[in-house]
This record gives sequence, structure tokens and C-alpha cells, in this order.
Amino acid sequence: MRKPDQSIIWSDIDLVIFDMDGTLYNQRRLRTRMALNLLHAAMRTRSLKTLNVLRTFRQCREALAEQVQTDFVDRQFEDTAMRCGCSEVYVREVVNEWVERRPLAYLGACRYSGVEGLFDALHRSGRTIAVCSDYPAIEKLKALALKADFVVSAADDDVRRIKPDPAGLRKILGATGVDPSRSLMIGDRFDRDWAVANRVGMPAIIRSTRRDPRCRTFQSYHDALFQPVVQSLEKSGAFTPSEF
Repeated sequence: MRKPDQSIIWSDIDLVIFDMDGTLYNQRRLRTRMALNLLHAAMRTRSLKTLNVLRTFRQCREALAEQVQTDFVDRQFEDTAMRCGCSEVYVREVVNEWVERRPLAYLGACRYSGVEGLFDALHRSGRTIAVCSDYPAIEKLKALALKADFVVSAADDDVRRIKPDPAGLRKILGATGVDPSRSLMIGDRFDRDWAVANRVGMPAIIRSTRRDPRCRTFQSYHDALFQPVVQSLEKSGAFTPSEF
């Protein structure tokens, strides 16, 4: 178990692993936009069924993350269907449309400032970038105009476990061959992102407005925490500060 450490020495980091939702984009802003769309749909159909299914689906996923599950993928749909009194097929259709497909149109506008510059700086410095998400992330990365060397989802056939289960992180570490001590997890939840990193002995930093004794926190990708990565490229002439 890794002891809390507030320092990040970038020269010791070869692999940077990002969470997706709430870490690379403003999840609250996206949910506000989606809530308006859902409200319009509810008014048009005069039904709250879709809203109820989505709310229940998220509750079921959170509950499953707290359990030791060998495979949550089917359970999340089965549990939601049972609680909502509808078919599993209907739940899958609703989730596919409102969780995976429709939000893509708004992701670009919700991307956090500085993320693209940080990705560029990490790539050009020779570091490996990975994404470890509890939801499918490939299409989201495209919508955010970001590129990663490895993208892992909890729904992958060889993962099928939600953070803080370390299956996703271990898949990335196995594929890259990088030691956890030379890797860094960047997320927005202590109960998921910090916890999963801690389980494999990996340092983590969490996007938060408050300091925390467990690890270093940051509020913006323009924070001083990330400047060593950018400044090293500025000195080499790789790119100008305006690109960040």
C-alpha cells in the first residue's frame, strides 16, 4: 500500500493515466445540457420513464462498484430493468442513446481548458498516455479531440470490473510494461481514482477544490503542478507557451 505523497517528480513519470468523466471534461456542464434534452423529451412524450431508467442505471452502477464483482456488465442492465419494471433490452437502448451516443455532440464544448496542451506536452516529452474509464471512452476521446496511446474501459472483455477494482489499471500496466511507481493516475474521485491507484502502489493526483491528505490535488490544468512538463518543452523550443 503506497503511503500518501504530495510531491510529483515528473522526471520519474513515464506513464500518465487519465480518468475520463469529470477529469477531462466538465461533467456537471455536460449533465446540465443533457438534463435539458431529457426534459424536452419527457415533455414531448409526456413520460418520465427514460429519466427514471437513467437515474436507476447510475445508482445500480455505483452500487456494483462497491461490490466484489467478477462481471458487472450484464448485472447493471439486469438490476436496472428489475427495479424499473421494464425489459433489459429497453434499458440497453436508453443507455446507448442517452449515455453513450447523445452526449458526444456536447463533449467538445465541455472539455477542460488546458487539457489539449497537457496531452500535447506529454506526447512530445515521450511519455505514454492512457485512459482508464468506467464507461466506453474511445468515441469520447475523439469528440474531445484528444489522443491516447492506450484506452481501457471497464466494459472491455478482459476487464469487466469498475474502479476501484484495479483490473483496468493492471491491463494498462501489463500492456505498457511500466512500473506503477513510474506511473501517475489523474482523476476526479478519491473513492474511485485515488483508491484504484493506491491499490496498485501508483501515485495519483485528483482534481478537487480542496486539499486532501491522501494525495496532491489540483483545480485546473493550468496549475503550477503541470508546468514542469510544459516548461521542459518550452526550453527545448518544441512549442511556445501560447500552445498551452
